[in-house]
Parts: sequence; C-alpha cells; structure tokens
Amino acid sequence: MAVIVTRGLTKRYGRVVAVEDLNLEVAEGEVFGLLGPNGSGKTTTILMLLGLTEPTSGEARVLGLDPMREPLKVKAKVGYLPDQVGFYGELTAWENLRYTTRLLGLPEAEAKARIEEVLRRMGLWEVRDRRVSAFSRGMRQRLGLAEVLLKRPKVAILDEPTLGLDPEAAREFLDLIKGLKAEGITVLLSSHLLHQVQEICDRVGLFHKGRLALLGRVEELAARVLGGGYEILVEASPGLKEAFQAVEGVGRVEAAGGRYRVLATRDVRAELARIAVAQGELLALALRRPSLDEVYAHYFKEVAHAA
Repeated sequence: MAVIVTRGLTKRYGRVVAVEDLNLEVAEGEVFGLLGPNGSGKTTTILMLLGLTEPTSGEARVLGLDPMREPLKVKAKVGYLPDQVGFYGELTAWENLRYTTRLLGLPEAEAKARIEEVLRRMGLWEVRDRRVSAFSRGMRQRLGLAEVLLKRPKVAILDEPTLGLDPEAAREFLDLIKGLKAEGITVLLSSHLLHQVQEICDRVGLFHKGRLALLGRVEELAARVLGGGYEILVEASPGLKEAFQAVEGVGRVEAAGGRYRVLATRDVRAELARIAVAQGELLALALRRPSLDEVYAHYFKEVAHAA
C-alpha cells in the first residue's frame, strides 16, 4: 500500500519552478531516498507533504490525508526531522521532550513512559537531565529522532539527518534508521551522501531542476544510466571486446589491452570466463555492483554534455 502519493505536484515561486509535475508513490514500510543537488526540489517536496507550503497545482496524499486540508492530522501521524534540529538550549533533553508531549496532548503517565522509552532507545537516558545547549550535533540528531518517535509515527521524514556527523555517529544513525524500517515505519530520506543512501534505501528518486529525473532501485538506475547493474572486471587475453559485447545482457564493454570492464544487466561471469578460456587465458574475474555515486556523476555528466 502506498502511504505517500503525489500526482502532478507542482510548486512555483513567481517564474521559478521549485517542483514540477511530481508523480511519486512510496510504499508502506519502504525506505525511499530523495536525491539531488541543492535547489533541486527535495526540501520543497517535503514541505508540501507536511502541509507547510501550498502546492501551485497537483495534489499530495500522506496516509490518505490531504496535507493542505488536514495538516494537523498529517503532523500527528508523521514524524519530521529537519536538517537543522531546533530545541530549547536552556532546557534539558527530558524537558524538551516533555514540552513536545504536552503539544501532543499525552496524559502525564503515558508521556513519561514514552519519553523514557525513546531516550533509552536513542542512548540518551544517562544525559536526560543535561541542557541541550551542551549536546554535540550527533546527540542533538539523536534527540531529534527521539522526538519523532514520541508520536509513534507511521511515516518518518528525515531531511539530511547525518549531515555534519562524524563517521561513527553517522554509522550509528544509519543503524537507527534501519531499526525504523524493521518496525514497519515508512522512511522518506533526503540526502546528498550517496553511499549512505545506497546502504539503507530500497529505492531512490533523483531530482534535477525540480523534476524527478530518475526513479527506481540502484541496480535499475545503473542499468539505465551506465548500461548495466552489474560491473564485471576481467583480466584476460587482448582482443576479446567484441566477443564479450555479444553476450546477452551485456550493455557496454571498456577495454584497455587485456583489462576489461563489462557492464551488464545480469551476472555474466560464467559466459565471460568461458570466452576468455576458449580464446586465450583468464587471469582474473571480479564482480562489483556500480555505486550510486557513479550513477549520479554519470547522469549529470550526460546532462551537462547535452546542454
């Protein structure tokens, strides 16, 4: 079941088109990555999904609700972690979350139970009485996710959640996001850190100048942009490029002497090995999945070339 749906969603600021004709569905329990350079439309899309900015045209539904007509109902079921988490620095972690539970209208006993639950889960229980002004960025991000979980949301929207974190803190935060998926929470993740997105996202959407240019699993995007979702590196006798290229499923072959880089839509190692042995010798064979960074770089290189 799709929990986020947009149809022709468009946002213009005068003559500037921030988001244009966005058609998107995000399934229940999916981790979906919104990718793209600054100004490509990611944050504007998020704001429209939350009812924080009004579309120029088109429509959006979040958990079946219209964010513009029912913004409070959407916010009650959707947790949002912005790129800049805002807390009252003079208050403690506990006091900040207690303020949030009051806004949510939770009874005293339930509020205390939920606060303890999320602080322990985020590893912040021991610092619950410390002022947030003394928190590191990583601790603030954890507190932000704790605030998201207070709602027990069905959807979590995270805007650049690991930006500015050191590698260890980023790794821990990614594990927390994986935990959300394990609970069946749908996650919409906006980020430009592509290796992280590839690690945790089921599908990704690449924005370019307000339009959704590419959509799918990383393997599918690699097949479309690079010519194959499988990259096979071969060391063998020279002169095998045409024979490798003729194998079913091979999209592109790059050759430099006896070194070959084969991009294919399936794992063709067995066929390549047979050809190499039959026509000379096979020295090495390795399979590597193309990275999202390569897809991203190649796509924008083609866009620049076309322009």
